[in-house]
Amino acid sequence: MDTSAYLARIGAGHPVAADLGALRALQVAHLATVPFENLSVHLGEPILLDPGALEDKIVRRRRGGFCYELNGLFAILLRELGFEVSLLAARVHLPDGRLGPPFDHVALRVDLDDSWLVDVGFGAFSRQPLRLFAPDVQPDPDGEFLLLDQPGGEVRVCRDGKPVYLLELRARELADFIPTCWWQSTSPDSHFTQGLTCSLPTSTGRITLSGDRLIETVHGERQERILPEPEIAAVYRERFGVELERVPSLGGRQVNVAPSTA
Repeated sequence: MDTSAYLARIGAGHPVAADLGALRALQVAHLATVPFENLSVHLGEPILLDPGALEDKIVRRRRGGFCYELNGLFAILLRELGFEVSLLAARVHLPDGRLGPPFDHVALRVDLDDSWLVDVGFGAFSRQPLRLFAPDVQPDPDGEFLLLDQPGGEVRVCRDGKPVYLLELRARELADFIPTCWWQSTSPDSHFTQGLTCSLPTSTGRITLSGDRLIETVHGERQERILPEPEIAAVYRERFGVELERVPSLGGRQVNVAPSTA
């Protein structure tokens, strides 16, 4: 991996030591610059979990991705910088309370003096590392998090009193997630094939582009507007740093975009 290029991509300096302060700074920087997005699903682009393909997409082409891509590549960066990192599988709690399939999500365990949960691939989640084994509520700029030990050696992760996902503690390899990544990106039952999203946290909340809907949360106030088609590519470029030759659409119709002269 070109570590210097990755650090430049997220606007972070090379840490002096692999410690908690550096981990926090890297997570905050990554979340602020690399969007959570599923545009490849609707652009017909293959989603490959090969490290070289991930580096090309996220670092060189300055795109984002979803959990397998973002946490997968971030784990490699952290290891290159001297951190001890494990990939953990999770099952996401669905709106109706059911759990998604095994390997539904991948998150990171980083072991320092304590063990920490790090997740740059869930969209709206904690901006800072969370203690993996702590009985108390952990405040974060994006909510209050509680990690509860479960029978069978799992951890239920809750945000603002609601369960988010059920985390296994067995270390996995990124290749273990390939089948579910394929399902998430191709199945009509996957929420990634049913909707478009590109999202970043901001200093005052969050900004999300969902198809032609631009949603901004500013100090807890949600604002939403429908973008005219000619503006969509510019918003991807100017607000998310994503340069596209085609704008994806749910209906399968893709709009060609003139090359940017900016």
